[in-house]
Amino acid sequence: MNQSATTVPIQFIHSLLDGLRLDAYMQSQYLLRAGISTDLFSQPGARVTTDQFAGLYRLLAREIDDETPGMFSRPLRGGTLKFLCLSVLESGNLIGALYRFTQFFRLLLEDLAFTLEKSDDLLRLALTPTTEAVRCNHFAQEMMLKLAHGMASWLAGRKIPLARIDFAYSRPIHVSEYVFLYPGPTYFDQPITALYFESKHLQIPIRQDKNSLSQFLARAPADWMFVSFAERIVSHRVREYLETRLGQVTSIKDVAHALHFSLRTLARRLDEEGTSFQAIKDELRRDVAIQKLIKTRLPVAIIGNQIGFDDPTTFHRAFKRWTGSSPKAYRGRTK
Repeated sequence: MNQSATTVPIQFIHSLLDGLRLDAYMQSQYLLRAGISTDLFSQPGARVTTDQFAGLYRLLAREIDDETPGMFSRPLRGGTLKFLCLSVLESGNLIGALYRFTQFFRLLLEDLAFTLEKSDDLLRLALTPTTEAVRCNHFAQEMMLKLAHGMASWLAGRKIPLARIDFAYSRPIHVSEYVFLYPGPTYFDQPITALYFESKHLQIPIRQDKNSLSQFLARAPADWMFVSFAERIVSHRVREYLETRLGQVTSIKDVAHALHFSLRTLARRLDEEGTSFQAIKDELRRDVAIQKLIKTRLPVAIIGNQIGFDDPTTFHRAFKRWTGSSPKAYRGRTK
């Protein structure tokens, strides 16, 4: 899947800015510099691209010299992620790398603790907040979990699936986004927040070196937060298939045949992942439309036609339902 074609809810931007206590003027300036329309910031259903989110993250990290912008009681100064990666690169395998990961942050952060625990064929990486501020900051916890998982996948040179993901808090409003964040079954209201790896995936040697580190750092946090797992998750495979056929009328029956599922099995697998064929199709069309509105000057009617809407009015109505805003809102002044 083309991960740059995906979008995330505006709540991700709110969460990123919440800990910085910026006044309205500075907030708007950072948004504009990241290419995000300030008109969308107050729209609950608005979306931004993953590239825009990552760009704002890098901008804030650089400007305030904190690679976890405002998330913890002390900043992680510029270069922290680089030194973390240099440390784990010296590990013999991924289990050793994850252990070094936990020890690295034991030295740097007092707001949370990482622990590793092996049982049967699973390795659990648990995250325990030690302050009330981080206990309430689910975004900060999720960013650190994604860093651990994304770094492990980068070190392995391939996508590491997860046996399960547990969260010690209730299901969030944006739970539908989790299928793009975590490649495995997700559970909420659990005793502890943790990632579970199958041990067999962690015995492989480290496949990265210092020469490949610069590109990984340059794209942070995109390469460790937004990772596609199309071969593991059926909904990603459906989206990938539809993405090449946006201008065509494609039914769930067509997709089931192409992916070698029965119609009933495909519907069941999507339901197990918390989604449906129509939801995937609408989310894809929404994301592609947002990309084209932001990155091109194509007329709105043409964009609607390219994603399968013959009638501009129908496209406007659908887009407003998806995002809470009109297509023109995504062409507001961003510079």
